[in-house]
Amino acid sequence: MQDPAAAPATAWQLATVERVTVETYRAKTFTLRLSEPRPFRAGQHYDVRLTAPDGYQAQRSYSVASAPNDFARIDLTVELIPDGEVSPYFHEVVEPGDVLEVRGPIGGPFTWTPDLDGPLLLLAGGSGIVPLKSILMHRNLAAPDTPALLLYSTRGPEDIIYRKFLDTVGRRGADVAVRCSLTRRQPPGWIGYDRRVDADMVRECVDELVSMNGRDAVPLSYACGPTGFVEAAADALLSVGIAESAIRTERFGPTQ
Repeated sequence: MQDPAAAPATAWQLATVERVTVETYRAKTFTLRLSEPRPFRAGQHYDVRLTAPDGYQAQRSYSVASAPNDFARIDLTVELIPDGEVSPYFHEVVEPGDVLEVRGPIGGPFTWTPDLDGPLLLLAGGSGIVPLKSILMHRNLAAPDTPALLLYSTRGPEDIIYRKFLDTVGRRGADVAVRCSLTRRQPPGWIGYDRRVDADMVRECVDELVSMNGRDAVPLSYACGPTGFVEAAADALLSVGIAESAIRTERFGPTQ
C-alpha cells in the first residue's frame, strides 16, 4: 500500500464496495474500502469515475459522509437522479464486492477541523446534509464540547437522510441540537418548522446556539444544498448579523 502522505489526491485508485445502506427511497450510502487510504477533512469529497465497455467515461463528485477518524473507509451517499448518468448505475447495479475508481480527497474551503472551534451552525437542504453529517460526526468524536446546531430542510419526512443518526444526535445533550423543517409534507402532530429557511428561522437557531454556548459568540456557519437553498440560507445568515467571513457554502447543482 502506498504511503498516504505521498499519494496525491488527483491520482485514481480502486475502492471496494463493502456495504450498501438504504437511507431513503432515493438515497443510498455506499461504504468503500480504499486501496490507498488518504487522510481527509470533514467536508471534503471524492470523485467517482465509471467506464463503459466502449470506453465512454462518466465522472461525478460525492461528499464524504463519514468521519475522518477512519480514512481507510469512506461513506458516499448517492441521491438518485432518474435521468443521470452515474446515480442510476449506483442505485440499480452497484452491490457489495464491486470495485470502483475514485480519487480524492478534494476540497478545502468547506471543511471543518476542531482547531476552528465553534459554535457551529450547520444548514442543510436535501442531500446537502451529506458533508454536514461528516462535520457533525467529527465534532462529536473530536470536540464534543463545541456547541453545534443543525438545521435540516427537506420536503417531507420520507426525504430525511440519516434519520436514525439525526435522532440519536438530537438526544445527545445540551451542546448539540437538530432542527428540521418539512416544507411540503408534515406528519400529524409535527412541531418542527414547516417552511423554507428564512431569516426568522435562522435567528431562532442562532439564539438557541447562544443559550447552548453561554456567550454571544458568532457561529461558524456552513450551508450546503441546491443553489436556491444555499443562496437563501446565506442571505438569511447575513441578515441576522453573521459576517461573510464566518459563512462557508457548498452548492449542489444540476449536471450540465
